[in-house]
Parts: sequence; C-alpha cells; structure tokens
Amino acid sequence: MQHDHNAPPLNPIPWVVWLLLLPIVAMEVVVDLGASGLAGGPGGIGWRIESIQDFAFSAPLFQWMFQNGQFPPDAVMRLVTYPFVHASPMHAIFVAVFLLALGKFVGEVFRPIAVLVIFFGAAITGAVAYGLFANSPIPLLGGYPADYGLIGAFTFILWTRLGEQGQSQWGAFSLIGMLLGIQLIFGLFFGAGRDWIADLAGFAAGFGLSFVVAPGGWQRALSRIRRR
Repeated sequence: MQHDHNAPPLNPIPWVVWLLLLPIVAMEVVVDLGASGLAGGPGGIGWRIESIQDFAFSAPLFQWMFQNGQFPPDAVMRLVTYPFVHASPMHAIFVAVFLLALGKFVGEVFRPIAVLVIFFGAAITGAVAYGLFANSPIPLLGGYPADYGLIGAFTFILWTRLGEQGQSQWGAFSLIGMLLGIQLIFGLFFGAGRDWIADLAGFAAGFGLSFVVAPGGWQRALSRIRRR
C-alpha cells in the first residue's frame, strides 16, 4: 500500500470554519484577559457581562421591536452577534469543538458560502424562535443554535447518502435524537432553560436550508420526490 508522505496527518479544516471560529476565540480571549486582570484594569473584570449586555439576543427586546414597529440596528444585529458571546470559557470550548467537527464535515461537501448561510441562517432562525416562543427574560447567547444548524446540514448529507444507497433514512437523525435526549436528561436532573427552542429551530433551519444550498440539493430533492 502506497502512502502520500507529503499529506498532512490530519485533514485540513475548511477556511470558512476558521473564519467562523476566529471571532469566538477572539471574544473569549479578550473577556478572559479582562477577568484575570491582565487587560482593562478594574473595568476588565466586567467585560463578559458587558459583552452579554451588548451582543446577546433578548427575547423581550425582540418582542418590543415588533410591538412598536421599531428596529434599531444595535438590536437587530443581536440576531447574528449572540453566537460569538458565551457565558464561560467551557461554554465557548464546547461550541468551538462542535463547530470544528461539524464544520469540517459539512465544509468538505458544501461550498463556503453555503456553510455561512447555514450557520447564520440557523442562528437567526433560532433567535426568532426563542423570541417568539421562549417567553423568557434570560438572554440567548452562544453558538449552539448555529452549531445545531450544522448538525442539520450533517443530517441532510447522511439522509441523502442513505437514500441513494437504498437504506432507511431515519438513521440520519440519530445524532440529533441523541443530543436532544441528553438535553432532556440534563433538564430533568439539573433544570434547563428554554434555549433548546433555539437549538431545535437551528437544526430545522440547517436541514431545510441544505435543500437549497447543497450542491445539487434542490434538484436532487425534486428528483427523489418525483421518483416516489
């Protein structure tokens, strides 16, 4: 068996995934430096709280915008900034790990622009669902809804491949089923907020958008519907 000795030991991560990861890492580094007193002086200790106040998504603010027909830019931008703000370093690390793993898989199949559409489309959909149905004063923050969008794209890829192989396509939904099961268990034992609404909406958005942005996705879906 021949091996390519010039090949990297690990398959490279698509550049678009690094592009999405960079602001997550940069934000976390800045607020951690402030919290440790290495930057910002005494005021740096409160940088994480300030970032949440400035960039996290607020369901009451979202409802106020629609009730009053006013959409200030600094409020609208929260639909796409909240995935880059996290409650703790561990929160950011888990989001980053999911982004790297799922982004690599999806990015090797989808074009970079498609990955961006899914990431931000899932983030926006998750925030809107949270704003409409959560009825919670707790701000929505962190990249899980966007990551769940990538899970939706991952599921679409598996769903398509299983269909082409003539196998049951329900197996493609095993990952999302497992994750929701884990969330349910943690919720029962430790209590849970309502951010699962944003996660589930993000997954649905990622899966649905894949029909449009995947290579040949819409045409392939129409072809399968016609065959049935």
